[in-house]
Amino acid sequence: MTDSPAIRFDALRRRYGERWVLRGLSFEVPRGQVYALLGRNGAGKTTALRTLLGFLQRDGGRTEVLGRDSAALTPEVRDRIGYVAETPALYGWMTVDRVLAFEAGTRRRFDRDRAEDLLERLGMRGRHKVDELSRGARAQLALAVAVAARPDVLVLDDPAAGLDAVVRRELLEMLVDAIAEDGCTVLMSSHVLSDVERVADRVGLLADGRLLVDASVEDLKRRVQRRRVRTAADAPPAVPGLLAARAVSQGFELTLLDHDDARQAALAAAVEAVSPAETPSLEELFLDLLGGHGTAGGPPPGAGPAPTGAAPAPDTAPTPDDARPLGAVRHHPANGSPT
Repeated sequence: MTDSPAIRFDALRRRYGERWVLRGLSFEVPRGQVYALLGRNGAGKTTALRTLLGFLQRDGGRTEVLGRDSAALTPEVRDRIGYVAETPALYGWMTVDRVLAFEAGTRRRFDRDRAEDLLERLGMRGRHKVDELSRGARAQLALAVAVAARPDVLVLDDPAAGLDAVVRRELLEMLVDAIAEDGCTVLMSSHVLSDVERVADRVGLLADGRLLVDASVEDLKRRVQRRRVRTAADAPPAVPGLLAARAVSQGFELTLLDHDDARQAALAAAVEAVSPAETPSLEELFLDLLGGHGTAGGPPPGAGPAPTGAAPAPDTAPTPDDARPLGAVRHHPANGSPT
């Protein structure tokens, strides 16, 4: 069973009342990889992670961790899973030492020496109470405890949200060390896309309850580029592979997919001048692709209203990187708002 993915989402559907948050979410995370699930606030990232861990019931589809159905995880399987929420679940009255003793008594794989070494590197003293720690220090403690349990799968729900750059760097270094030492599989959500770009093997962009993108970071960098064009036209040029366009002085800034020599020739013929290619950052690509998408729950663009309470149609099975579209064209006028 070692060839099976560590994490699997198969057409997962979940709603709150009549509002569908996840509408057929499907992707896999191979063992030993780091997968970043990205999306706007309210897109369903936390719901997906909590359903994967068996904390929430699903309304359709299936999720698996380490080959087991999320709805029936045994204590033995749970002992192989680490989880850090955006707001860590720590007892405020405990000292740091009591937290470590508690974890050592409840998790069979917990390595207290490793935890103490991590906290010593962070300058955290054992006598401090959790309530006395800063938000950043609580996040560091929660991640150190999760890593010290030597999990096979580590699930991180944006624990670095709102933290300063120094604390985020320390968290990231701790995570990188854990991956290198243990080879654990990581599924993370984050709003700090520069951090994601440094550590993730693959990213998924969640919009309207489904994945808009499921691709490796290297594949995105290889396939997507930005160019500025000078043109007197009021609309961006209609060229193949155009993902997004933003009005700038004397023309447009274009985000282009799979822009080969033939497409470059077509673009050059349609405008007055074209700048050299630049590779957009993950954050820039995120803004381009999700600029026209709201939070989950409504029908996809162009769809009619669904019957009340009806289950949405699930996504089709994932396709290879070179066949999966990255999104529809979006035109951003000069004021930056999508149309």
